[in-house]
Amino acid sequence: MTSTFIKAAEVWLPSDDGSLLEFGSGAFGSARRFAAISREMCFGRGEGLPGRAWHEGRPILLREFEGSNFRRISAARDAGLTCAVALPLFVHDSLTSVLVIFCGHEASATSCLELWHRDARITSDMRLVDGAFGPNAEAFESASHETYLPRGVGLPGLAWQRGEAVFLEDLPATPARFLRAQEAADAGLLRGLAIPAGSRLEDSHAVTFLAGATLPLARRIERWVPAAQGEVLRRVYAFSELHGGASLTEATLPLSAPTGSIAKAWLGGAPVINDWPASEPGAPAAAAAAIGSSALLAIPVVWEGEVVEVLALYL
Repeated sequence: MTSTFIKAAEVWLPSDDGSLLEFGSGAFGSARRFAAISREMCFGRGEGLPGRAWHEGRPILLREFEGSNFRRISAARDAGLTCAVALPLFVHDSLTSVLVIFCGHEASATSCLELWHRDARITSDMRLVDGAFGPNAEAFESASHETYLPRGVGLPGLAWQRGEAVFLEDLPATPARFLRAQEAADAGLLRGLAIPAGSRLEDSHAVTFLAGATLPLARRIERWVPAAQGEVLRRVYAFSELHGGASLTEATLPLSAPTGSIAKAWLGGAPVINDWPASEPGAPAAAAAAIGSSALLAIPVVWEGEVVEVLALYL
């Protein structure tokens, strides 16, 4: 397995005076030109994709870069990046960071990136805001635009209800949990990941990543939650594409002296990216080595202003 649908990620942090977003960390794989350009950039409110997410205080999805205010279109195209989503993270109403995740469609595999939203002033259901739908997903895209998801229904609805990341290993086999199961099967979509996301306006959002077996979302996915009265983080879920499914061995990370990306993401409320995951302490380093991971993205899942878990994506 040499490629994943999630191809790159970057973290933008508020400057000391709060006037700009500055580059914090990134994972870019082989996209060296894109990486070099990104590391030298900064964004004001409303500028570029990170600045727009900051200014509007909500997740922003770009189904394509052309025709948008994205400032690195040529470099993104050369790197095989086709779409992106920017997630502003607010902890106790304070912006900690903006996470941008870049995905890339490939001609031989179907994949989708979606943004769902529930506006309490208009409806009690979640509806699709926008999506980037890859090859052979026309029927799936049509069904998505016509779908209304009550709380707890469908993959985005489950993430909204639970206030935590939800991963489904086999979308076509779970029609009770994924309402578009038949359309997913017809399109060749197999895996699904939903991440709940709030906004400055306290609206509810969910970002979903959908992919097939030949172009998986990531090499490995883990969820970490607090345990032992908040003294450690405990791994409660692990799925590895290389090893053929979910497999969980007991693992914890101390919070008293945090040295790894996952613990730092929990305590700081901002995503942490390590492009040398073999340097992680304990279980994450072992997991990264076992699958040949080139980067670890630790995402604090923020719900109702609080960090509730850390989602770890191994790329």
